[in-house]
This record gives sequence, structure tokens and C-alpha cells, in this order.
Amino acid sequence: MTLEEIRGQENAMDNADRVQSAGAALEELLISAKKQDYLTVGVYESAKVMNVDPDSVAFCVLATDEEYECDIALQIHFTLIQAFCFDNDINVVRVNDIARLADLVGADGTGEPKDAHCILVTSPSANPWKDPALDKLSHFCEESRSAYDWVPTITLPER
Repeated sequence: MTLEEIRGQENAMDNADRVQSAGAALEELLISAKKQDYLTVGVYESAKVMNVDPDSVAFCVLATDEEYECDIALQIHFTLIQAFCFDNDINVVRVNDIARLADLVGADGTGEPKDAHCILVTSPSANPWKDPALDKLSHFCEESRSAYDWVPTITLPER
């Protein structure tokens, strides 16, 4: 085995650990933000918040799975949301387990699962909310961008 192969394996293991750690941090952040009522769930609801008060958005999660990969309208919304987030220095991640995300953010008033395709973590501009999980995710996104992964994909931990 060559030195390059060994380093490649080490980097792959380090990357897997980073993604797993980011998944745990995302779960922690979503639970904490939900308790504080700092979550906006749904594509259209998120677009409204971004339009009215973009400075309140601290983090963005885009979620899809195989069922929705071919949904052109959803992909267009994702592209527009990503562009908005890039223009406003908002970190964005993707999650490929929409059912797990929907479980984390809960149901709406009627008991139906919420549209978890887009989730914003907001923070009031007057009194910014600090959370260690948000800091971890921001650092993860920074590292990913330095490796030219502009919208990293995070895997949520199994329950």
C-alpha cells in the first residue's frame, strides 16, 4: 500500500467522522431551536421569512429523498433558496432523510407532518441566539466550502 493510499483512507475516515459529528450537531440544533421557537418549516414559509427579515436567518437545511429528486419545482425552489443564502452569508446543508427531519420538527396543528423540505433556524436580530451546535455546523460548512463542497450533505444519526 502506498503512502497516498493510506492518506486517502485516513481522509475518507476523517470525512465520515466529520459528517457524522455534523449530523449529531444538526439534530441538537433543531431540537434546541424548536424549544426556543426559532424554526421556520416549509419551502413557502421559509421564502416569506427570507423576504421579510433575511437578517434573522442563522442556518438553512434543505431536505429531499429519492421520491422528490425528480420534482422540478422543488429543485427550482432549492436553487433559489441556495442563491439567496449564498448572497446573504447563510450556511446551507442538505439532508437526504426527510422522514427523520419531519420527525424532529414535529407535526403541524392538524397532526399532519410538516413540509420539511426547507427548514430555517432563525434568531432575533435584537438579541442574537448563540448555540454550540450552530457554531459546530458553521465550522463544518466553512471546512466544506474550503474543499469546494458548497452545499454539504449531512447524515442524521440513527435513532
